[in-house]
Amino acid sequence: MIAIYRSSIKFCLAGLISSLALTSTVWAQPTKPLKLIVPFPAGGTADVLPRLLAEKMRAQFPAGVLVENKAGAGGNIGADYVFKSDPDGSTLLASPPGPVAINHHLYKKLSFDPTRWQPITVMATVPNVLAVGPKVQAKNLTELIAYLKANPGKMSYASQGNGSTSHLTASMFMQLTGTELIHIPYKGTAPALVDLMAGTVDIFFDNLSSSMQFHQTGKIRIFAVADDQRSKALPQVPTFSEQKLPGMQAVTFFSVMAPPGTPATAMTTIYKSFSEALANPEIKQKFLEQGAEPRGWSPEQTAKFVKDESEKWQAVIKTTNVSLD
Repeated sequence: MIAIYRSSIKFCLAGLISSLALTSTVWAQPTKPLKLIVPFPAGGTADVLPRLLAEKMRAQFPAGVLVENKAGAGGNIGADYVFKSDPDGSTLLASPPGPVAINHHLYKKLSFDPTRWQPITVMATVPNVLAVGPKVQAKNLTELIAYLKANPGKMSYASQGNGSTSHLTASMFMQLTGTELIHIPYKGTAPALVDLMAGTVDIFFDNLSSSMQFHQTGKIRIFAVADDQRSKALPQVPTFSEQKLPGMQAVTFFSVMAPPGTPATAMTTIYKSFSEALANPEIKQKFLEQGAEPRGWSPEQTAKFVKDESEKWQAVIKTTNVSLD
């Protein structure tokens, strides 16, 4: 009888341990959809890249992976939404530099603190390029700069909006070359490109991903790449450095950030999911086709990179007196 009783206790304990282990496993699995908030309009690179990753990550998130666009105020509306979301790892910001590394240098007051983002990874980096429309007579960067110096204020440039990387890259260009252009801000990449192709504006310092296809079809021309080496996606186009303008270094990065207070365990799980998706050969190829260099940097690498970028653009903003007032 005693033996049977002891055996029964062992069985119950084993069952309890098994039940606890199962409960722990279930608790550790995401129970909500993973929402990736893109703080800019649909159609641009900021929107395309997370959507490509979402397809590969769905298997790890049974409730689904959703990409939502919450555009406005230079990315600040979507960023505010994520910043104030529950810090449980279910809502993340998938964003280019603005709300992560630039806007707090441009806006006197924000409803969120960009220095408190919890970095997960950088999905990719894309070099900015100088693209010109069909009405521009210059055949290359040298001719364009010569014309701009001889005709200050005669040409216009588009940007994705006030304070965007395209705006700041143009400011950097004008400072380095001693030229003057008229700024025409748009609400995102797509409308800026439409007017560039129509000849409504002359120049656009866009990221390569968006402009490349139109360069290849002859609707616009890309004169230079703002990176330390030529793009694998467009190897025939020289860098600014090759054309005697070494200071023109400007890449757009696409990061994933979590709200302050997100648990370390959730951060680790999410980073692993992004890292595995970015290591997928199909994803790498699709990113490269977009002109994007896949990264998948660790949270520590991401934090350092974003800090360096923030300091660089802060210097550009101060030196060129860029203001949103």
